[in-house]
Amino acid sequence: MAATTHTVTNQPPPLLGYDVFAADPALTEGVARYVAGEHLDEVREELGRLGQAAGSAQAQRWGEQANAYPPVLRTHDRYGHRIDEVDFHPAWHRLLGHAVTAGLTDAWSRPHGHLRRTAGFLVWTQVEAGQGCPLSMTHAAVPALRAEPALAAAWEPLLTSRVYEAELRPAAQKAGALAGMAMTEKQGGSDVGTNTTRAEPLAAAGEYVLTGHKWFCSAPMSDAFLVLARAPGGLTCFLLPRVLPDGTRNAFRIQRLKDKLGNRSNASAEVEFDGRTWARRVGEEGRGVAILLDMVAATRLDCVTASAALMRQAVAQALHHTAHREAFGRRLTDQPLMRNVLADLALESEAATTLALRLAAACDGGTARDRAFLRLAVPAAKYWVTKRCAPVVAEALECLGGNGYVEESGLPRLLREAPLNSIWEGAGNVQALDVLRALRREPAALDAYLTEIGTARGADHRLDRAITALLTELADLEGIEARARRLAERLALVLQGALLVRYAPPEVADAFCAARLGGDAGAAFGTLPHTLDLAAVVERARPVPVAE
Repeated sequence: MAATTHTVTNQPPPLLGYDVFAADPALTEGVARYVAGEHLDEVREELGRLGQAAGSAQAQRWGEQANAYPPVLRTHDRYGHRIDEVDFHPAWHRLLGHAVTAGLTDAWSRPHGHLRRTAGFLVWTQVEAGQGCPLSMTHAAVPALRAEPALAAAWEPLLTSRVYEAELRPAAQKAGALAGMAMTEKQGGSDVGTNTTRAEPLAAAGEYVLTGHKWFCSAPMSDAFLVLARAPGGLTCFLLPRVLPDGTRNAFRIQRLKDKLGNRSNASAEVEFDGRTWARRVGEEGRGVAILLDMVAATRLDCVTASAALMRQAVAQALHHTAHREAFGRRLTDQPLMRNVLADLALESEAATTLALRLAAACDGGTARDRAFLRLAVPAAKYWVTKRCAPVVAEALECLGGNGYVEESGLPRLLREAPLNSIWEGAGNVQALDVLRALRREPAALDAYLTEIGTARGADHRLDRAITALLTELADLEGIEARARRLAERLALVLQGALLVRYAPPEVADAFCAARLGGDAGAAFGTLPHTLDLAAVVERARPVPVAE
């Protein structure tokens, strides 16, 4: 008689064959909220196609392969010539090519461009987060380059193109290009004022040669890089192409690739400029940091969005697993304590998604009030949402038990990725201090923020009390720098609460206000009041494959 000891039972099917966009009510409702009627069908169709691709077995396999076979540095060719190239697995190029074709480097040329790109970025990041680095920097390079109209005219059509071309060639010979950045130096980190890379002007106007070393250069196989260097007139922004107009390689020496905790499909490098490295000035000498502010704001929003994506995918996997797994005679999701955990995770995910979409809509708005709102809301959101990502992913992994701890589940990859967005574009202290800077220097930023949350006053007593407490805290400047993290956290939580009270179903808003603003929850996930409608919160968030 054949042995049956390896019969597989009580295991969930893979979460495949579903529309990542359509299965996320917080995302679909947010898109409908901000997209004008005449464009909504078009945007839904576009995001639906991307969502179906993201939920396919093929795309998930690409993500697995891109991480299983990380990039490899080749400094020289077989004959000894210096080439400084990074080889990627074909899956990386398929992922990145699909993203570029879907418009994830273009928020600038179409109606509701930031909103639809942010929604797409949230969808596609759930397949593989590493590609978000070149996508984000290419998108964010556009506002910086506009400080130099001639450069913008040449490069913006390439950076916003729907054509992906991985080969290094002169920009004039390409139909699409990607951009990276190289700002950080080993002695300074976020303190870019300590930059020691030198820029020496050449005879031709706007042309320089650079000498220096960059400790972190993201996506080193990009076609061009935004670089900070010290010119005679001060710290200045430059555009450094990998290939010069005559077809020769620029002097861009890749010293090594970083061996990172996560984000392993993407290359991050140390690079050296040897005094022959040619670059074009972007804007005036001495205005480098000011020129990069819009770029930084765009990449910080992407940090919020990518964290929301990681949370959403982790929560989706936890919800899917517990909906199919049984223990003690019941599905896990039907057991009160597990339901509490899942509902708590779902709240965090929905709050992050809702906030990311609101910030994207403000980018599309473009009014003075929108810009003022973003000046305060972006660093506060970046601080808080990225901080919440790692604990959410870790708790979601625990929902799968031992199954979540093995690589095949995909949760370990999400967990390794989770801390990154809190570090990239300024870690927590940098964001909290930037919140203080906005409060001190730009009174319109606080006015815009208070107007935003004021639209929800009177709808929930816990939100009202939280707003009053926030105003009291803002009025007390004693020890404000040491309290900057607490203040950034409160600003983000109150804003999330106001948005959910206005737009989310009552059971979601009620649970969020009780737990996050009313203090009626513990320090760990799964400590929500049992009187809330937790089953409705869980069911709203559960992804449903087509087969179900």
